[in-house]
Amino acid sequence: MRCAWHVAVVLSLSVALAACGGKKGYMTPIAETAPVPGTSTVDMLVATTRLPSGDPNTLFSGERSAHPYLTDIAVSIPPASKRKVGSVQWPTKMPPDPATDFAVLRVEQLSSIEAGEGWFRAHNRNGHVMVFVHGFNNRYEDAVFRFAQIVHDSKADVTPVLFTWPSRARVFDYNYDKESTNYSRSGLERLLHVLQDDKGVKDITILAHSMGTWLAMESLRQMSIRDGRVAPKIENVVLASPDIDIDVFARQWSELGGKKPNFTIFVAQDDKALALSRFISGDIQRLGQINPADEPYRAQFEKAGITVVDLTKVKSGDRLAHGKFAESPQIVQLIGERLVNGQTLTDSNISLGEGITAVVAGTTGGIGRIAATTVATPIDLLTLTPQQQRIGGGPDRALVFDQAEQPAAPAR
Repeated sequence: MRCAWHVAVVLSLSVALAACGGKKGYMTPIAETAPVPGTSTVDMLVATTRLPSGDPNTLFSGERSAHPYLTDIAVSIPPASKRKVGSVQWPTKMPPDPATDFAVLRVEQLSSIEAGEGWFRAHNRNGHVMVFVHGFNNRYEDAVFRFAQIVHDSKADVTPVLFTWPSRARVFDYNYDKESTNYSRSGLERLLHVLQDDKGVKDITILAHSMGTWLAMESLRQMSIRDGRVAPKIENVVLASPDIDIDVFARQWSELGGKKPNFTIFVAQDDKALALSRFISGDIQRLGQINPADEPYRAQFEKAGITVVDLTKVKSGDRLAHGKFAESPQIVQLIGERLVNGQTLTDSNISLGEGITAVVAGTTGGIGRIAATTVATPIDLLTLTPQQQRIGGGPDRALVFDQAEQPAAPAR
């Protein structure tokens, strides 16, 4: 009986997950026409480990490529009067209508890393870069349109760089997708190194979602083991609905080296996609489903200086509750206005609305001087007093769950 119940749960969630795989075949640029009043354009650089599809409508498939590819893409966003913040207006017919639909304006394949560096110089936004890593069950166009929406709606003053890995965008290819993230670790690490070495880059924010958080953490861990540290320009890491085993995250975190980026994690206990992932993964708690107010999580995250925001009570149009970070106007604007700039949630009043619980950690006076609090509703109560800011701390940042020793830096 129990087995039958599990099968029913998996099948029902699978049907819902299948609906979030997105559309197919919208990457052909529309013909040049007179600009539609009120539309906006998002220019992004897209790096991928996907295999070219040979079809201009899709550009890249869900299969794996031995060589990375770079593409310059421009996406048109409809006027504010025609859309809601947090939504992607998929075309209902082809070609798309820029007045009502997301539409691709330009696609240009770049032949080399040097060409990508030239693109970056032409699109540099004061040296601030955001790298987005999408999640499970995403086609190439899903990732492109979603990132365009995030950049536009967050009003983030950044140069957008998308890293899209080989997802087959089929629910029952979960394990293939997971292995594709492992396959892509070195590709993302290389991209981050290129950005680190670019003199025009001042700081890098990594925004990763769902299974893409595994890829981001593994790439950062690999970088730290290889170089003895995470690249110093990587200042902020935002993990949204992370599909990571909580024990594995503890080990990954501990192996990132001494000086770590600022970490913010968005979680939700009602995330149905992560519920399915937990079932598939041996009933081990997923990082994106924890209650950060519970122990031992609260103490561990406070000790580590990680900010965790619980979005369980945030309402969105996502029936899986798996994409709240992008669909909630308040949260996506928080990402652009504060987290990208490295601001903790404790340095001034903010208001994200009712019903949000957060374990919030901020640093004062250098690494390791941690101040933290747990609040319920609303989050505009998070400004700390000077006394609270003196709580905690030490010469070094503590490790989450104290699971592993720091890796030794390689001999030079």
